[in-house]
Parts: sequence; structure tokens; C-alpha cells
Amino acid sequence: MRSQIKLGRVFGIEIGLHYSWFVIALLIVFSLSSEFHSKNPQWGDGVILTLSIATAILFFVSLLLHELAHSVVATTHGLPVKEITLFALGGVSQIEKNPTSATLEFWMAFVGPLTSAVIGGICLLAASAIGGAASSPWMAMLQWLGYINLTLAVFNLIPGYPLDGGRVLRAIIWWKTGDADRSTRLAAKTGQAVAFVFIALGIFRFFGGAGVGGLWIAFIGWFLLQAARESYVQVGLTHALEGVRVGDIMARDCPTVDGWLNVQNFVDQELLRSGRRCFVVVEKGEMTGLVTPNEVMQVERAKWPYTTLHDIMRPIGDIRSVAPETPLANALELMSREDLNQLPVVSNGHLEGVLSRAQVLSYLQTNSELRA
Repeated sequence: MRSQIKLGRVFGIEIGLHYSWFVIALLIVFSLSSEFHSKNPQWGDGVILTLSIATAILFFVSLLLHELAHSVVATTHGLPVKEITLFALGGVSQIEKNPTSATLEFWMAFVGPLTSAVIGGICLLAASAIGGAASSPWMAMLQWLGYINLTLAVFNLIPGYPLDGGRVLRAIIWWKTGDADRSTRLAAKTGQAVAFVFIALGIFRFFGGAGVGGLWIAFIGWFLLQAARESYVQVGLTHALEGVRVGDIMARDCPTVDGWLNVQNFVDQELLRSGRRCFVVVEKGEMTGLVTPNEVMQVERAKWPYTTLHDIMRPIGDIRSVAPETPLANALELMSREDLNQLPVVSNGHLEGVLSRAQVLSYLQTNSELRA
């Protein structure tokens, strides 16, 4: 779940929105407007709309605080966090490494619902302290935020991996058994069971007259089911990568091209004929960069005859590289974090080969077929 709209950084963590966020944001605003209007029509349309938008914004701020709590615990224990993305079902923190202990896993997971519960309690206490008429806009907003955050805290503690409650369950099993992989498998299976319950409940409520609300519960169940399955598969992926080095699967016969070759000739003579996707650019006998179809597609087709590979290549100094002895799991993590499709493999300043995502996938497919 990657963000398409960047909002800035908080504590060094990039904050962004997925396009699906706008759907749920509009639904919340319309839902709040309908609720406020039915209970307090005397406020007027302008007040109700403003209050609904303000309440929705504060709700998403509370979701962000929930995710920041996860991320702050992670970063303080040396686990880098790339970004936090708000999307249709809430928020997700992209923590780039797994917790190293059951205790850390527990607190990383539990701090999110705890934060939501604290926010909910503060909102309800503030509403009580303000007092006044029960129909006051401030009271309505604080009470809604209070109850929705308490509901969010309880919901996230459901043991449906990878919900926070599922991660708490994984941490407890890990602590009891000392086996991180086994705890992930058990938590993922529990998450799948919880997901099926959500799907069944949603379908039952839909045909029982709940309408969109029932479908929404079923959709949440489907999302949890997919996430739990992916978590289960990830355990097998980790085992498949154990002991494998980059040098074991990299492509050693890296094709080279002259930096002064124009893009048109490069496409006609190299790309289309060979089917390869990564070429080393050489100038005066030295490796100066890499060029892939991605760089070519950034240039207007009409300019291909007048543009050289030197103009579009990624300079070697700007490209992350790995050594042949680097564990494949670490290289794959780097490619994911930096959103790279290829990694040059360099030893003692000399290019040994190139590692691509396609090679990793091919290796995993072969490994899976032979172990089936």
C-alpha cells in the first residue's frame, strides 16, 4: 500500500495518502452530515457541513497518531520506517524490518490501540469538562471522536493477523515457543479464520437488510484474508532465501553499450533484439551507468534519434550496488525499499553482474516447484 500524494514528514517519516483515502473521507463526511442533521437540524447546513469536515479531519489525525505510535516504537529500536500511508481502511506503517524479539513485537503492536484508547478517553473527558448543552456542536464532535477511537482500539485488538491484535497474539506465541516462524504461521491461520467470520457476518448482514454496511464488513474480511495469506507465504519466502547469496543467481553476462549510441539505435539494435532489460553503459572503457527501458520511456519518441544513452542513463554513482556475497534476502529488502528493479553487483570496484527482480522471482518459482 504505497501513497500517491505526499503530505510531508513527521519525525523523519514520510506521510502520504493513497487514492482510496478520498473515498472513505467523503463517505465519513456524508455520514456525519446525515447524523448531525437528523439529530440537530437547527444548526443549519453550513454549520453541519463545516462540523462534519472538521470532525473527519480530526479523525484522520487520530489515525495518523495511531500509526505514528507504531512507527516511533519501531524507529527507537532501530527498525527503519519508510512511510505511513492513509488509505480506505485506515493507515499502514511501512516498517522495513521485522521485530527482533517477542517483546518488541508486542509493544510495537499494542501501542497503536493504546494510543487510540487514550485519544478516545481524552475526547470524552474534554466533552464532559466542556459541559453545556448536549446538542452543542463541540460536544457532538468530541463525543463522536471519543467513541470512534475507543471502537477503533477495540477493533484493532481482534486477533486477526495482521491487525494489531493479531500481532499481539503472534508476540505471545513467539514468547511462549521461542519460534518466530511458527508464531507467524499460527497467527496468520487465526487471522484467516477471523477474516472468514467477517466475510460471513458481512454477507449475513447484507441480506438481513444492513445494505452497504454489511458489504463493508465483508470487504474488511476479504482484506484481512489476503493480508493473512500473504503473511503466511512470507514465512516460506524467508526460508527459501536462507543461505542464498546474490552471486548465486545474478546474471554475469551483462551486455554493454556505448554511451554515445543514440536511443533509437539502442532500441532497434539492442533492446528489441535481445529482450534484455538492463544494459551497462561504457565510455572510454569505463562503466559509467545503467540504462533500462524505464529510462527510454522517459524520452519522447520523436527525440530518440537525437538523444544519447549518456543523456538518459543513471550514473553509476547514483545507483545502489551490492557485493556478490550479500545475502539475497538483504538485496531483496534493499530493492523493495529503494523501489529498484535491478542492482549492480560490484566486487573490488569491478562489475561482476546484475541482480534483477525477475531473477529473484524465477529462483523462488523454481524453489517452490522443487519443494512442492
